[in-house]
Amino acid sequence: MPHPIVSAALFVMWLLLNESIAPGPMLVGAVLAVLGGWALALLKPGRTRLRRLGVALRLAGVVVADLVRSNIAVTQVILHRRRDRRAGFLRIHLTLRNPQALAVLACILTATPGTAWVEYDTEDGWLLLHVLDLIDEASWVSIVKDRYERPLMEIFQ
Repeated sequence: MPHPIVSAALFVMWLLLNESIAPGPMLVGAVLAVLGGWALALLKPGRTRLRRLGVALRLAGVVVADLVRSNIAVTQVILHRRRDRRAGFLRIHLTLRNPQALAVLACILTATPGTAWVEYDTEDGWLLLHVLDLIDEASWVSIVKDRYERPLMEIFQ
């Protein structure tokens, strides 16, 4: 088994989702866990070394707070149908190059209501981000670079 921790996590997740430890779900879960571990090995993700656990925990807190704030803001945009709202695309130049850190940044930005990671140019480091309520472009650049990119660089590099 190339990734036993991933396989074990998949197995446990399968059992939790099925809410059963009967032989049938356990057998299917075991098969999926083994196949999931092998599928991950085919992707060749490389080794990730997380540094600065304190920074990672602080970033997690920032992300949770931003998710709550963003949910409230998007709800207000939808319910109040403001006239001054304008959606748009924003190009941000990223210094971050670590693939795992970029994947975490993509998850953060896409999971945050009102934003979506659209495209990333690996050669030049340009991120194309869609924003539902694009009032101030400079503030969005600051949010991505200061609140997310800088801590991810500390954690992954």
